[in-house]
Amino acid sequence: MLLLISPDGVEEALDCAKAAEHLDIVDVKRPAEGSLGANFPWVIREVRDAVPADKPVSATVGDVPYKPGTVAQAALGAVVSGATYIKVGLYGCTTPEQGVEVMRAVVRAVKDHRPEALVVASGYADAHRVGCVNPLSVPDIAARSGADAAMLDTAVKDGTRLFDHLPPDVCAEFVRRAHAADLLAALAGSVRQADLGALTRMGTDIVGVRGAVCQGGDRDAGRIRPDLVAAFRAEMDRQAREYAADVAAAAS
Repeated sequence: MLLLISPDGVEEALDCAKAAEHLDIVDVKRPAEGSLGANFPWVIREVRDAVPADKPVSATVGDVPYKPGTVAQAALGAVVSGATYIKVGLYGCTTPEQGVEVMRAVVRAVKDHRPEALVVASGYADAHRVGCVNPLSVPDIAARSGADAAMLDTAVKDGTRLFDHLPPDVCAEFVRRAHAADLLAALAGSVRQADLGALTRMGTDIVGVRGAVCQGGDRDAGRIRPDLVAAFRAEMDRQAREYAADVAAAAS
């Protein structure tokens, strides 16, 4: 399982760089603009320059409307600015067909410029609160559009968490559907260390966090701390070892 950390700017990206050995992906977003709020192109470039070259940079393009052309341009801006993973929050898409139309436009814009870049279609565990596509439809949307990964986050940051809206068995079904379509499965949404056992056992490929590695657990007012990143990674590794031991014991 890869660890994706979301700094809100260059200063926090430098804190991520101090903990680079403990994380896998640095994700550029702007929490002030929403769950998957887009940051500025120059911030993406500055973060790319601030973190080690071997650490891929991810960038969100926003909690986007159903406007395929607008979103495609935003996605191209993110990849031109140096992002390797391009994440699109399907906030304004109310049907799978709308989601596919938006994501096909994004995939074309991104892959025409940088074929090796990875496109991530993101839905929301609390989709019922904002009226967007059903979370379990996201892997199919990603597959039909040619994207590389399916993700879930939470749309409303009010203290509720991923598992408050979708229990682990439903999240596991999301992961299963993503893997069946040869997609990476990413899960986020106020994830805590206590969630890592379930996330590991369901086969999550990427876990995204911010609040869990911020001072006071506050994604908005807190700042990312390298020691909290290290502690989160240590718990990830412990859960991975325990799961591997359980699988080995079951096979013997």
